[in-house]
Amino acid sequence: MSRISIILPAKNEAAALKDLLPRLAAAQPEAEIIVVDDGSTDDTRAVCERTGVTCLSSPYSMGNGAAIKRGARAASGDILVFMDGDGQHDPADVRRLVSRMEEGFDMVVGARSWESQAGVGRGVANTLYNWLASRMTGHVVADLTSGFRVARAARFREFIHLLPNGFSYPTTSTMAFFRSAYGVAYEPIKAAERVGKSHIRPFKDGIRFLLIIFKIATLYSPLKLFGPVSVVFFMLGTANYARTYLLDGRLTNGSALMWSAAVIVFLIGLVSEQITSLTYRRDE
Repeated sequence: MSRISIILPAKNEAAALKDLLPRLAAAQPEAEIIVVDDGSTDDTRAVCERTGVTCLSSPYSMGNGAAIKRGARAASGDILVFMDGDGQHDPADVRRLVSRMEEGFDMVVGARSWESQAGVGRGVANTLYNWLASRMTGHVVADLTSGFRVARAARFREFIHLLPNGFSYPTTSTMAFFRSAYGVAYEPIKAAERVGKSHIRPFKDGIRFLLIIFKIATLYSPLKLFGPVSVVFFMLGTANYARTYLLDGRLTNGSALMWSAAVIVFLIGLVSEQITSLTYRRDE
């Protein structure tokens, strides 16, 4: 029987963990539970000690993704369960996600409904991410940024070096699994309102979330991003040449510049594609 390790990154989540950890231990009594304390200044560590849960503490905040990586390295289970430490995820859903893996999947992600999104802005952004990821992978991506997921430990550790230290580890891991032809499934869940204040900063993190869109494309297949951009430059150069030829009977520097940009962008995409292929190549 597979051993389960449950990993919860936490930064000042003591209020939520007081209720979450006992419920989690009751729902999964045989599982290894690891709380990765990401430089908390509250009594997160004390809460873990009182409930008998393993706590990995950092001397300072390294980021949500860094906590995930530290927990994945320390876990002894064959199956890794990742949950947020803010009380949004229901411990009873762990069994459903783990059960889906028995159908042959390598990762099962808890997919939130629109009602479970943290605000309209976040809901719209996540819908955009899901649409783009679905177009890139050719598979339906129901929730790209969900932090509630179950994965086979050996598969997940293959991509630890790709995971960022920030908040976008769900995006990276999902696209990495798709890129490597590992089975990914989505199981509907209902996320509760988080306990305490969110660590997401709308203005500062807005740019970061925008960059996720480009990261999705470059992480999975760079040519699917650079190719269309190259075509746009080529078409603009051709349209400009047609205009200047009809008006003045000449080729302008503007058209030549856009054609050159088209070639350069395409070559960058081609090189990026090769780098991506090498990144995902496994040493047998």
